[in-house]
Amino acid sequence: QVQLVESGGGLVQAGGSTRLSCAISGRTVSAYNMAWFRQTPGKEREFVVGIKRSGITTYSNSVKGRFTISRDNAKNLVYLEMNTLKPEDTAVYYCAADPRTSAFLPIRQDENEYDYWGQGTQVTVSS
Repeated sequence: QVQLVESGGGLVQAGGSTRLSCAISGRTVSAYNMAWFRQTPGKEREFVVGIKRSGITTYSNSVKGRFTISRDNAKNLVYLEMNTLKPEDTAVYYCAADPRTSAFLPIRQDENEYDYWGQGTQVTVSS
């Protein structure tokens, strides 16, 4: 069974930076499109950024230019570098994997399209 485990996060001051990691076991990460979502209490889970098997990335407008997703297929790791953090970035961040990939279609941004999820990690940005 595929398992995803997030690490990192914590309390960061506004304007600061942090880095999240997602470790994948059971299959190689190269077999999946990967994404980060985030969720705050009472709100739906929100797409943040995704990366296809090819390396093509798609960013939410709210984080574009501040966050960077990357993948290390040899280590089965996906990263989320978060810079210039804002209080509105405060959320639980989830790593997700989608095995139904296409070289021609854009990455999926609907949480229901992803089969595998990590447990989430809290990022809190103080003002």
